[in-house]
Amino acid sequence: MKFYNTVVLILLCFSAFGQSPLSKRTVHGYLIHEKAEELVGIKTGPFVRLDNGGILTVEKNMSCISMDEGKTWEYYSIFQDSAKFDIRIERVLLKTSSGAIILAFANNKERANWNWDTSISDSPGARIPTYTVRSLDGGKSWQDLQMLHEEWTGANRDIIETKEGNIIFTSMMMRHNPGHHTTITYTSKTNGFNWKRSNVIDRGGVGHHSGVIESTIEQLEDGRIWMLMRTNWGVFWEAYSDNQGLLWKNIRPTKIDMASAPGLLKRLSSGRLVLVWNRKYPEGESSYSLSGGDGQHSEVAHSNHRKELSIMFSDDDGTTWSNPVVFAKVTDESKTKNLAYPRVFEARPGELWVTTTYANFGGFLGVKLLEKDFLK
Repeated sequence: MKFYNTVVLILLCFSAFGQSPLSKRTVHGYLIHEKAEELVGIKTGPFVRLDNGGILTVEKNMSCISMDEGKTWEYYSIFQDSAKFDIRIERVLLKTSSGAIILAFANNKERANWNWDTSISDSPGARIPTYTVRSLDGGKSWQDLQMLHEEWTGANRDIIETKEGNIIFTSMMMRHNPGHHTTITYTSKTNGFNWKRSNVIDRGGVGHHSGVIESTIEQLEDGRIWMLMRTNWGVFWEAYSDNQGLLWKNIRPTKIDMASAPGLLKRLSSGRLVLVWNRKYPEGESSYSLSGGDGQHSEVAHSNHRKELSIMFSDDDGTTWSNPVVFAKVTDESKTKNLAYPRVFEARPGELWVTTTYANFGGFLGVKLLEKDFLK
């Protein structure tokens, strides 16, 4: 009997600890964590919670409002003349504390002059302008459209409202001779009515995916704004602003490893910071095939690992972090082999919706995670 009980105990331990936590498969073929729940049929986002309890997102040139947690949607045109606009999928959306809704986006309809010349590693005159527009009635009508810059915008990735009531969003501007990308932010002290541009963060680079790009920001408890930037150098680079995003300084590498793909940093209602991103290497491995390094894609070879998404939390404003947890992974059956460009929406306190940006690659990810399940 003692032998039998020992065998049962061993089997129970194997069942509890030997099974991979990535045990569920989504409709698009991804593996997700056993504590995650697939959000079937959800849109890609970004999302905001309206004052009436509804959820708002943007899809193409339409404002989309759901009163049943994303199951059904009502649609409203954002522009009077929609033929002049094509909202790029890398867009940001925010509902301010006063109830205004702000959308920042690049306009694909005005995309022009992209003609990468390998002889000069550049595309002179490349153009995708960035705009903002806002709604004062919960997303049903939109006003105050304005262009902020004409240069090529690789992506607008993040937007926050500070404790002081200012709005800051992250953007990019392409630079030339040779071609590379830089990071900027815009700050509004008038609820999105007008904007001031920050200094340009330019760390050089050679190639159409080079430079410091696709940044994410959050306000720290001491009032400073913290920025994490995508690079090709194996780690996030950071910058800080102590004047609401108008001037960025202390620009340097962090110790957070990363693939060449953007992360998303967010302050949760619990007070914790959460980071969702692609790590440099697959979990448990110490290498990955490199991309770039040719002076066309980038000047340095780098990991472009996008087969897993990880999540971690910080209780001390990013000084220390919980152990990263992989919560989604591609498989041979996945409709796309990339899980990248995450968005994070705290649908209610402690309930996180994570979506990936691109749907046109054959199926994006939409999952619900509970903060408490991923803290250890």
